[in-house]
Amino acid sequence: MQTNQKASISMWDALVVAAARCCGAARIYTEDLDAGQQLLGVEIVNPFRRANARNTLRESARAATLLLLALFRTHSAAIFGIDAHPVEVEVDMYAGGSARDFVTVGMPDTTVKESRERIKSALINSGYGYPNKSVTINLAPANLRKEGAGFDLPMALGILGAMGVLNGAERHLVAGELSLDGSVRGVRGVLSIAVCARKQGIRNLIVPEENAAEAAVVEGIRVFGMRHLADAVQLLKGEKEFTSTEPTALPQAPAEADTLDFSDVRGQTTAKRALEVAAAGGHNVLMIGPPGSGKTMLARRLAAILPQFTFEEALEATKIHSVAGILPKNAGLLRHRPFRSPHHTISDAGLIGGGSGMPKPGEISLSHRGVLFLDELTEFPRNVLELLRQPLEEKSVTIARAAMTLSFPANFMLVAAMNPCPCGFFGDTTRECRCTGAIIQRYLSKVSGPLLDRIDLHIEVPAVNYQELRSAGDGVSSAQIRERVESARRQQSRRGFYNAEIPHNQLRKLCALDSAGERTLELAVRRMSLSARAHDRILKVARTVADLASSDRVEAKHLAEAVQYRSLDRSYWS
Repeated sequence: MQTNQKASISMWDALVVAAARCCGAARIYTEDLDAGQQLLGVEIVNPFRRANARNTLRESARAATLLLLALFRTHSAAIFGIDAHPVEVEVDMYAGGSARDFVTVGMPDTTVKESRERIKSALINSGYGYPNKSVTINLAPANLRKEGAGFDLPMALGILGAMGVLNGAERHLVAGELSLDGSVRGVRGVLSIAVCARKQGIRNLIVPEENAAEAAVVEGIRVFGMRHLADAVQLLKGEKEFTSTEPTALPQAPAEADTLDFSDVRGQTTAKRALEVAAAGGHNVLMIGPPGSGKTMLARRLAAILPQFTFEEALEATKIHSVAGILPKNAGLLRHRPFRSPHHTISDAGLIGGGSGMPKPGEISLSHRGVLFLDELTEFPRNVLELLRQPLEEKSVTIARAAMTLSFPANFMLVAAMNPCPCGFFGDTTRECRCTGAIIQRYLSKVSGPLLDRIDLHIEVPAVNYQELRSAGDGVSSAQIRERVESARRQQSRRGFYNAEIPHNQLRKLCALDSAGERTLELAVRRMSLSARAHDRILKVARTVADLASSDRVEAKHLAEAVQYRSLDRSYWS
């Protein structure tokens, strides 16, 4: 009798579990069932196990209670600015509807809402099928906007978990876009997502294969690059062994600056020296000269003499490019400092950042830790140029919207080039300028005084004469100039900041002047009517000139060279 009773109980357990599987349930909530979990792969949960014996709820629930709940949870992340924030993808599947009842809540944008069609096709074409049930997906927290196709893969895995295909994914953070055949496409912001996973204590990251090298630079996590939805399922089920991606220095395409050299520039000795000073201290530069004098040629070679990225600088720049979606495929950290040269028809949102929906980084953020080159400066709309004033001072830009406020880093070198007048030949000894004084002043007034005040070096780039054009050049290469620049930057690194970023409270200490230097600076301030900002910037440039000369003190000759780089705006704009 006892044997028959055990057999009947075992048969009842098997029948209940089989019924649950037919209904698509992943868990059975009951008090009496204890068997069948290992045998049939259905999770048995006793909701009364932790209850007190005197609890009336337990006393009233003696009968076996079957709750068929298909609830599954995966982890993902949403991008805000250049940082990622954790998102829980909760999938609830229940009977009573049809396959068309697919609802996504949690402030999804249009791209996230459209993911239901991609997910359905990907599941069916991958051989998993799609249940004829209602599906509700919640992206928590619900008060933050979610956008992008990166939620496709975690949502699809959540649906498979609710169908009973997967057991759990709590130890993984997932991001990726699905194509209709189930293959996984790359998404933006994976480096930020990897940083978010490490902060959340999640040590396993599932991302598209083309983003794996990018995420692998973050220490403390294991990155698995997936080509197909089936690969992610096999990884979570443990059916196949996958090797995590190791951080490697993958070769990147050579930057344009690597193929350009300062030895190609004929003449323009003063301009070359000024650009060397600018690169050594991270100063802003304005070049004024007639057409064809070599302004653009000089600017495009500036990136070649900048020092190599530090790891922290490369990480910052790579995160911005990843969020913007312009990081090359299968690329790890950026090796080349960015050089951005937007056209003068750019909008304010394109330059500063913003746009519809979630604000995106603009050109000033994409040139972070690099160079922003504005050719034909006076052709840019004045209202766009005026937006540069605050980022040049604060090294960041804050974009405020009704729904959110985001900050993007914008620590860049501004290099601008312009003609002296509309025809371009004012001050040229070989060509006659036909512009009147009023026309010239109206043309120059497109660049405001406050913006000029934030540019450290003003350089005149005259036309190159025939003898210089046909000469062999000075023979100084970009590698030689970079060596001097890196030597000066090493001295600045020991102080904790570059010269262009010297704090105001340490300026007098680091740029202490002797009596000759005081007289030189006083004469320059009085004759040129320099502002307090221009006074500080002259001292910072003089400190850079002294660093290039390996001098501990700022001498009068260093200060005189720095003053020379500030005199051009007074001759044109006065």
